[in-house]
Amino acid sequence: MPAQLPAVLARVNGEEVTKADFDRLIKNMELGAGQPIPAQRRDEILRRSLDQLITYTLLTQETKARKIGVTDAEINSRVAEMRKQFPDEAAFRKALGERGMTVERLREDARIDMEISKMMDAEVANIPAVTDDQARDFYQKNPHKFQQPEAVRASHILIPTGQADDAGKKKLRAQADAVLNQAKGGADFAQLAREHSKDGSASQGGDLNYFTRGQMVPAFDKAAFELKPGDISGIVETQFGYHIIKVTDRRAASTVPFEQVSERIRQYLVEEQKQERSEEFVDALKKKARIEVLV
Repeated sequence: MPAQLPAVLARVNGEEVTKADFDRLIKNMELGAGQPIPAQRRDEILRRSLDQLITYTLLTQETKARKIGVTDAEINSRVAEMRKQFPDEAAFRKALGERGMTVERLREDARIDMEISKMMDAEVANIPAVTDDQARDFYQKNPHKFQQPEAVRASHILIPTGQADDAGKKKLRAQADAVLNQAKGGADFAQLAREHSKDGSASQGGDLNYFTRGQMVPAFDKAAFELKPGDISGIVETQFGYHIIKVTDRRAASTVPFEQVSERIRQYLVEEQKQERSEEFVDALKKKARIEVLV
């Protein structure tokens, strides 16, 4: 892509794809990513973005040819949903300004997006239902997708150290040791967590539910997976503070039964078919269109 782009980047059936619309697309992309397009990927990203804009123009033309429309009420509802993402009207208007947008342009974009969505929904509406045999075939051919790794269920008590100095940490360690002695002595672990833990799980008696290897910080992870159900750890120190861990259950690695995932597989296969049908539809439109890329 040249450093300086012309005013018109492409034509789709004679309709111009302008630099102004392209710049707006790129600006929105950069705002969404929170950074400018990396220089080393400029050509790749700009080319892909231009293709997206060409496709968008083509689909817009097709909605007009099919006389697909949406009501003002539908547009108002969509814009209202967008407004809800901001704390007030001023923040909403500011975000529009940063993107070079007006409310009128936002409404027009919403209308076009909804019309395209209606058309695409109609194109994929007659996708056949996935049969039980098809779902089972997918399950059998993709066993790696249904592996359930080893997991433990644990509760913990956290005495946070925060910004404590050495003397403060020593005092907190003594507090953790005292709680540990109570836990080891047979006191109710859940009640100790409610009374002493400074973690969000305290109200649930310290319960962290099941987690797999690597989900927790290394020291916590290592200690938890070395315990058997019912065992209580010693004091485990992490960047969060002092932990006392009790493992309540352990679940071996296994394959999730077909019956538990069959509905999810069906949904996945239907979505995959819809995606393929959508791509075929767009490809067919492109083949019969007159597309001129000018850069």
